[in-house]
Amino acid sequence: MITFVTTGSRQIPEWPVIPEFGQWASVLSNRVPLSRFLTLQPGSCDHEVARRLNWSSLAPSWLRHRQLGLQAKDQNFMLEDSAFWIFGGSVHYFRVPRAYWRDRLLKMKACGLNTLTTYVPWNLHEPERGKFDFSGNLDMEAFILLAAEVGLWVILRPGPYICSEIDLGGLPSWLLQDSSMKLRTTYEGFTKAVDLYFDHLMARVVPLQYKNGGPIIAVQVENEYGSYNKDPAYMPYIKKALEDRGIVELLLTSDNEDGLSKGTVDGVLATINLQSQNELRLLHNFLQSVQGVRPKMVMEYWTGWFDSWGGPHHILDTSEVLRTVSAIIDAGASINLYMFHGGTNFGFINGAMHFQDYMSDVTSYDYDAVLTEAGDYTPKYIRLRELFGSISGVKVPEDVRKPLSACSPASWQGASLPLPPDLLPKVRYEPVVPAFYLSLWDALPYIKEPVTSEKPVNMENLPINDGNGQSFGYTLYETTITSSGILSALVRDRGQRAFVTGGWDSGFRQCPLCSWQGFTILRILVENCGRVNYGENIDNQRKGLIGDIYLNDTPLKKFKIYSLDMKKSFFQRWKWDPVPGVPTLPAFFLGALSVTSFPYDTFVKLEGWEKGVVFVNGYNLGRYWNIGPQETLYLPGVWLNEGINQVGQEGQKSWPGPVIQFMEMPYLGRQQYVE
Repeated sequence: MITFVTTGSRQIPEWPVIPEFGQWASVLSNRVPLSRFLTLQPGSCDHEVARRLNWSSLAPSWLRHRQLGLQAKDQNFMLEDSAFWIFGGSVHYFRVPRAYWRDRLLKMKACGLNTLTTYVPWNLHEPERGKFDFSGNLDMEAFILLAAEVGLWVILRPGPYICSEIDLGGLPSWLLQDSSMKLRTTYEGFTKAVDLYFDHLMARVVPLQYKNGGPIIAVQVENEYGSYNKDPAYMPYIKKALEDRGIVELLLTSDNEDGLSKGTVDGVLATINLQSQNELRLLHNFLQSVQGVRPKMVMEYWTGWFDSWGGPHHILDTSEVLRTVSAIIDAGASINLYMFHGGTNFGFINGAMHFQDYMSDVTSYDYDAVLTEAGDYTPKYIRLRELFGSISGVKVPEDVRKPLSACSPASWQGASLPLPPDLLPKVRYEPVVPAFYLSLWDALPYIKEPVTSEKPVNMENLPINDGNGQSFGYTLYETTITSSGILSALVRDRGQRAFVTGGWDSGFRQCPLCSWQGFTILRILVENCGRVNYGENIDNQRKGLIGDIYLNDTPLKKFKIYSLDMKKSFFQRWKWDPVPGVPTLPAFFLGALSVTSFPYDTFVKLEGWEKGVVFVNGYNLGRYWNIGPQETLYLPGVWLNEGINQVGQEGQKSWPGPVIQFMEMPYLGRQQYVE
């Protein structure tokens, strides 16, 4: 892990002051008491966002009196009494540094889109049962308000399950403490947790709905449930849970081809997810057969695809994207570009897939999207902007007797699109040579007291974090053995063992132990590489050592178990040693990056390093792994300071040498648009 240490702090520039937002507050006060949902303390971020917001930039005069909202009438969406075409793009606030939210949303509007879609990750907002976090980069309300300020409507996708290539599909890992847990069903243990979460979340969402003066015009019910479909009572339960808590806007479902026939709910508009033109038949055939003449929408048009460690880098040709987007619009359907901007799986939040083999998702969520991971323009952006800019207003069917000008919200200006913001600079910094080091074994005294247990305990059931277990990171298991032989265990996901050659991949594994005399300590370091986020295996995503570990078919006993969750406080008060000629691995390394001018974005390259995690000024940039396809880690300039920055790195295997490089562009990265 690379840790940059900084000696100073850098303020994020304040948002520009804009006129008072009295219109929104007055609408809210007429419908729902604002104090019931949000406590806007003077000086708080929520208060400042609300105080400065001017909704007039979003809603033209024909939408000032909001009563009907977005409706699915006949073959057209209607916003109030005017035809409305949804041209959306997905950006996830939790994958983009907060200081860059405005940049990404301005680029979305300049591309000709009128609607933002975003998921809400339950696992990040409720990391411990009953303890909620909507601060900083998780400030969902600020993100939605900013979208409105920029001039975008919002479709919210609150889950509780979101898929999204995020750990456990956005479900909190503490749910798995219940050995009988049945996720995404009406199992009581699951619905009680959902109810508590929705009580808190919807109190924040309700004031932001269109009919309450906000930008949210639609809300999605769960996500791609048709491909899971284990409980016919579940989707009606989620629909009712939303409505009972004050959700009054249009409700949608979203399913791919495999789940479309099983994912529909009475009273909810079905939409589809797809990538190829061959799937467009679903727009006409299936949707019409299920719900009659209703508006058609592709909720997820996949502009690219995600990557997995050890797999290929996925690229979708720009010309193919243009042909399919044009075909969707020509078919009379609304569209959402998934992703418009993917961002980054910072920290340990990435998910995984497990069909034939377990494959964990890479740190980058670049997705070959319309904007790159760092927010740069691509040929897709330029061509899509040309496409949307060539449309004068919003195209509507001939039988809609409305002038085109009346069908355009303020965020849709046809050929008169806003100018795209300037690109954010990228720089190459001088390489960092780690000066300090601490082996994992020497770091153990600085880690909180280990759990003692007769048997191994999986991460989620460790009695730590106020009884919520461990969600992310590594777990170290330590016991004493007296003989050699064959060691066997169920490991999730990767185990590295002292006194055992090689490593264990996910699953049940056996390996020989070398011979020795007397007693020795056996240590097994297990990494959670990401819980599966899609498919039927989500109930079986407990991590660490699962059940007993055997030596010659005899279960081992008396364990010390260390939680290495690597939160921001993890490295505090450590006493570091100079890097020796041959370090003992796994180990932590520390170096200093000097930034002599205003900090800009860069990419960390770890050529020769095998596997680990990188930290900069306490921010976890994510995992690196030499099996690819990702070869650099994105480092946002807003996380750097002018002066000295702390770079920390955890390395599990091999000692390649001291250099950590910083590049202007990602290695084997995306084709970008440069003026």
